[in-house]
Amino acid sequence: MTGYASVQLTLAADAEGRPGGARRLGLEIRSVNSRFLDLSLRLSDDLRAQEPALRALLTQRLKRGKVELRAFVDTDESAALTEPAPRLLQRLEGVQDAVRAWLPGAAPLTVAEVLRLCAGAGAPAHDWGEALPDLAQKALDDMVAAREREGQRLAAMLQDRLGQLRALARQAAPLVPQLVEQQRQRFMERWREAMQLAEGTVLPEAAQDRALSEATSYAIRIDVAEEITRLESHLDEIERLLKKGGEVGKRLDFLIQELHREANTLGSKSAAMDLTRISVDMKVLIEQMREQVQNIE
Repeated sequence: MTGYASVQLTLAADAEGRPGGARRLGLEIRSVNSRFLDLSLRLSDDLRAQEPALRALLTQRLKRGKVELRAFVDTDESAALTEPAPRLLQRLEGVQDAVRAWLPGAAPLTVAEVLRLCAGAGAPAHDWGEALPDLAQKALDDMVAAREREGQRLAAMLQDRLGQLRALARQAAPLVPQLVEQQRQRFMERWREAMQLAEGTVLPEAAQDRALSEATSYAIRIDVAEEITRLESHLDEIERLLKKGGEVGKRLDFLIQELHREANTLGSKSAAMDLTRISVDMKVLIEQMREQVQNIE
């Protein structure tokens, strides 16, 4: 399921109150639909050491979805524009001269590069080992809450499709006995016509038994009572799982496959256009459910 959360934490200044110590830790987490859990972490250099802890936190709480977590450390613009100390500028000039002595073709440092290097050298290192997991936990809570709200909407949609499938099953149930009776009458008419053409060369009892046997065989071939019973049983189980909640995505996947199998069998046994239409309508509804069930955790 989809979800998004963004949180930030600002450090006012470093321990000595020097300018340029103000930093902001930002974290974004987003999730889109996927049948499996696919994690992608984009961390700034200061935070790469926290990747194992973040992965463990995500896998503990999430089971499905393509999840992207982005964490970064920003410095205030005022800190970025602080005038570099002469000592740092002298060090950069010495390093640049040493590099260009070995690599004459190397480009000289630009003003922007000098400012960035001096800001990084002047800012004190900070250990985000305690702040980042807490911030990630807060963002994850917000995203899970958003996914739960979407899950409620999905459950309502699935309940609506379940009601439509039950209505179609009720329409299909009385069609089979009617078809069987119509075919029986057709076989008996053919039997009477055969008797008139045979003019006594065939025993009436044997011909009638053959006609009734054909009608019985036909009735067995088109009987879909078992399919409708199993379909209704699967619908009951899906409804029970939706009310129960929890990690039901994989079980719903399996039940949707079973629903599709029963609808296919219903169509293959169809002996009337009405039953074929019901089978097609069922498969359309089941496919709509399948697309959403694959996103449920």
